[in-house]
Amino acid sequence: MVRIPDMDDFFSRRCVWVNGPIIVGAGPSGLAVGACLKEQGVPFEILERSDCIASLWQKRTYDRLKLHLPKQFCQLPKMPFPAHYPEYPTRNQFIEYLENYAKNFDIKPRFNQTVQSARYDETSGLWRVRTVGSGCDAGNRNAEIEYIGRWLVVATGENAEQVMPDLDGLGEFCGPVSHVSEYKSGERYRGKKVIVVGCGNSGMEVCLDLCDNDAFPSMVVRDSVHVLPREVLGKSTFDLAVFFMKWLPLWMVDKIMLILAWLVLGNLEKLGIKRPSMGPLELKNVSGRTPVLDYGALSKIRSGDIKVVPGVKRFWSKKVELVDGRFVDIDAVILATGYRSNVPQWLQETDFFTKDGFPKGGFPNNNWKGKSGLYAVGFTRRGLSGASSDAVKVSQDIAKGWKEETKQTRIGACHRRCFSQF
Repeated sequence: MVRIPDMDDFFSRRCVWVNGPIIVGAGPSGLAVGACLKEQGVPFEILERSDCIASLWQKRTYDRLKLHLPKQFCQLPKMPFPAHYPEYPTRNQFIEYLENYAKNFDIKPRFNQTVQSARYDETSGLWRVRTVGSGCDAGNRNAEIEYIGRWLVVATGENAEQVMPDLDGLGEFCGPVSHVSEYKSGERYRGKKVIVVGCGNSGMEVCLDLCDNDAFPSMVVRDSVHVLPREVLGKSTFDLAVFFMKWLPLWMVDKIMLILAWLVLGNLEKLGIKRPSMGPLELKNVSGRTPVLDYGALSKIRSGDIKVVPGVKRFWSKKVELVDGRFVDIDAVILATGYRSNVPQWLQETDFFTKDGFPKGGFPNNNWKGKSGLYAVGFTRRGLSGASSDAVKVSQDIAKGWKEETKQTRIGACHRRCFSQF
């Protein structure tokens, strides 16, 4: 008897027919698509590997985190932030907003469902998304499900997985080593010498938090970076940039931003921080690198509470060797080295995404719609406002196709319905 492995696997899984899009990810991007589809009357299924919505915000952010941009640029479609929220909501306030958002639109993701693979079946013209149980459902064969549907929305975002750099000698270091996603507060580092690898928004803010908790941080600044004031004369820097972009070309807005930064922050090269040759907005569009918004870390650098050091050459058991030949004694290492997309790990046989897990073309091109009912939300490198914009366009496009299909003859409905449950 000939056994066909793919067929054996097919019948070993419970199959679920989704009469609408299958959405992977219950973060802000997935929730935004769900809310917009609800408004259009389109059914959907959201698959989430964690046991809660917005797991990045709930489980992998530090306590003092606030939104880096004013709340009007961070709200999701169809529901603004509460009026009593501050201009820069806290982490807990944003989580509360997202939970109320899901409740308001009656969005109920399927939790503990890790997508193992997703591929387009050209024979049937359908997407087949296979999941395994995670969290409390890990190892549960009943949680192994294959979802089948006409549309697939990738909403796992730009920050699905930690970036863990391969640093020479790090395995020999005797102290604690952690990624910034595990960092909650500087309390556990009180009185310790900590080296923070990375000088983005997270690296800067973690160093500031360590100072506030009487630790002694050193921040590794290996590359050039744009640092801008969060506000200029009480006005959000981002708000000013958006205003100028309505009337001026990008290169001119970049010039204005750099002049304002120099007036407010001064010459940062004296502090060991070099600016890139490309302007902050152009650099963001080209490479996705976000400018750092200063919350007070620069004043700590000027006072010497935060040490700025160049790149790391090698770690030793209780110290780090820098590229300039210096040795620095340290007690702990925090890797503020960012995140990356995990789409290439599970999305199969598609040329829509690059090997880095981003849609080809990039912003401002049409990078939210692929072929065969494939969509992407939250990959424009424009934060929550970009995800919201994607969600509106994706939901409208899917709703149009879904409504056209529901108008057609239902001769094939019984055939599809037989896939509903095995």
